[in-house]
Amino acid sequence: MATAVSSTSLRTLRFKFNNLSPFSPNKFLPNGFLRLRRRRCGGRWSMFVKTPPAVKNGVLSFNGRDTLLGVPENVVLTPCSDSAAFLGALSSKTNSRHVFKLGLIEEARLLSLFRFKIWWMIPRVGSSGRDIPAETQMLLLEAREEPNSAEPDGNTAYVLFLPILDGEFRSSLQGNLANELEVCVETGDSTKNGPGSSRAVLVNYGSNPFELIKESMKILQKYSGTFALRETKQLPGMLDWFGWCTWDAFYQDVNPQGIRDGLKSLSEGGTPARFLIIDDGWQDTANEFQKEGEPFREGSQFGGRLMSIRENEKFRKASNYDSSGKPRSLKDFVSDIKENFGLKYVYVWHALMGYWGGLHPNCPGTQKYNPTVKFPQQSIGNLAHRRDIAMDRMEEYGVVGMVDPERIFEFYDDLHSYLVSQDVDGVKVDVQNILETVATGSGGRVSLARIFHQSLEKSISNNFQDNSIICCMAQSTDSLYSANTSAITRASDDYYPNNPTTQTLHIAAVAFNSLFFGEVFVPDWDMFYSLHDSAEFHAIARAVGGCGVYVSDKPGKHDFEILKRLVLPDGAVLRAKYPGRPSRDCLFADPVMDGKSLMKIWNLNKFCGVLAVFNCQGAGAWPGLENTMQRDGLELTGDISPTDIEYLTEIDLQARTGEFAVFSFKSGFLSRVSLHGKLTVKLKTLQCDVFTVSPIKWYNEELQFAPLGLINMYNSGGAIDAVEAINDHSFKKIRIRGRGEGVFGAYMSWEPKVCYVNMEEVQFNFSSEEHFLSIIVPIGTTSWEIDIHH
Repeated sequence: MATAVSSTSLRTLRFKFNNLSPFSPNKFLPNGFLRLRRRRCGGRWSMFVKTPPAVKNGVLSFNGRDTLLGVPENVVLTPCSDSAAFLGALSSKTNSRHVFKLGLIEEARLLSLFRFKIWWMIPRVGSSGRDIPAETQMLLLEAREEPNSAEPDGNTAYVLFLPILDGEFRSSLQGNLANELEVCVETGDSTKNGPGSSRAVLVNYGSNPFELIKESMKILQKYSGTFALRETKQLPGMLDWFGWCTWDAFYQDVNPQGIRDGLKSLSEGGTPARFLIIDDGWQDTANEFQKEGEPFREGSQFGGRLMSIRENEKFRKASNYDSSGKPRSLKDFVSDIKENFGLKYVYVWHALMGYWGGLHPNCPGTQKYNPTVKFPQQSIGNLAHRRDIAMDRMEEYGVVGMVDPERIFEFYDDLHSYLVSQDVDGVKVDVQNILETVATGSGGRVSLARIFHQSLEKSISNNFQDNSIICCMAQSTDSLYSANTSAITRASDDYYPNNPTTQTLHIAAVAFNSLFFGEVFVPDWDMFYSLHDSAEFHAIARAVGGCGVYVSDKPGKHDFEILKRLVLPDGAVLRAKYPGRPSRDCLFADPVMDGKSLMKIWNLNKFCGVLAVFNCQGAGAWPGLENTMQRDGLELTGDISPTDIEYLTEIDLQARTGEFAVFSFKSGFLSRVSLHGKLTVKLKTLQCDVFTVSPIKWYNEELQFAPLGLINMYNSGGAIDAVEAINDHSFKKIRIRGRGEGVFGAYMSWEPKVCYVNMEEVQFNFSSEEHFLSIIVPIGTTSWEIDIHH
């Protein structure tokens, strides 16, 4: 729960003015070579005057401050802006893989985002080069000035390293036992050799880590021209509607009747799905490695291969004489469930190669795409980390039926045009990183990925109306830097409902990964069970994630109390504005394993900020690290503040000097807090809370007011669409427009005279002592206009 100076019971929502002092000095690690000075510029404090980075006497420095020591002579630095440069290195020998040393990192707080499996990425924090794992795809360093009497917290800036694609080479970072930062450049094709890459890494620095990442990705996008930024892309409409995915409900046993049962139970419970993913299990496949009648062998499904682009016999009658209850065709089924359950979007699953094991090479339905069986080979970097059962089985069977790159567009176009003819609206495209394992003899991993992704996106554009694609198992820079139009990608490993040790990791991993992926995609947080021990943990994460919201409940197994805090009665969701990301003070902390740090994730709505806090400690361990924490009941205390939310000036130009109404969903407490004020939060393992942070503004020059939105929803501020003050000659009022039903809450400096909802006068509750206003929005209301006369 969150506590202010004093508090009361859950729904009395008492206000207490909080004049807490500014943040006390934070602990920080010493930094021997990352130091900055603050300068006074034009009456405002400025972090620094940017100057191009330089290498001199073996030291890479930014603005005269040292970043890497002992830079080898073969390292090449190419400035590309007033603060950014490309780093690379060249060898006298040609090869398909090189590892170059870039310089020494010691005593610098750092965050690595690295692939711990071929498909998936997770964070790792540390303080020296040896803490940087192989396959690091983003590296952020903290640069802190020593504190002094004027600046007790010191002055912090950040240095960002982004390994990129350069020609035929793909780069990744890693550290060694000597604390040296290394860059690995590789083509993925033993026949594609070169001396290395002079532009293997983009390095940049700045005072705001979120702006630094955004600016750096803009520089890289302009330089490469091979991908586009999220803010420029068309976003699929399904993001704003509640969804259901069949995977954890049925796995590969998905069937038409089960889908109908699930849609029916969600609709009858008051949270109708408007978006459906028919996951793995609908396609026409064959698996020679799992014989009928033999005991099931775990992972054998990854040997399956696609026989045709049509649906399998579960979703269509075998002939006109078939008297079973099967639908006549996939189209018959999809059209039926759209009509009966009000679905707006139906997506189906397929792999980048068609299926896990690709296409069957000897079937009439696939021969036109000229598939060839290739043996998958993982890179040294991938093999340095956790083994993956899907890859283990593919390597064991040697069964990736690779589509001829010259025929890949034809394959996608045939598949997607067929799906459109079956009334399907889009696709979830999985197993995307498989490409890097079959690149030998096909031009290398960079060019092969580009061919496949360009073909895929062209087919999506040609066939679907809404940029309707979700990318998955695509957490590599090969895919990221080839995404010109794709707008959604999974940002985590799978949701594992039967594994209690992965629930906290899931939340933390998506939040950190969104720092990187969120500049190019809307990160997808995956499905979850609403009826589960960690259901609310996941639900609040989706509420603050700025992502699509969909569950994978088994039919009839739902917690509608939780779902109704996410989903409006018409099936819409209150999606926040940006990808949810860690607060600045969490960037170099380990919220899963350090035993002391809470996980804070921030976002914005049109008129409010939203901040979720999670205790992820004591319930699991990051892959590759030993867990020494106790398992259950670890209670942590931490602070939250309006400053945890970035870009507050987007909703209030006076946010830097103003005050805020901060509402805790879990406790119901509402506090008035200054920008740098704090509230204390106490949470046990797997507990969480979500706070609405609304700037208190002056209206009509006399009234202080802060809307909270629908306080029965996790992301209450997401319900507000417009706020305006109306000053008529006979009355003054505030008008708020929004959507959904429940309880509208607001801070108000005095009691209103009368309140209306959609021009109907309504009763309201107001406490003159606590300045709290609450208004019931009637059941069945989809959109509303509230007028508050004062």
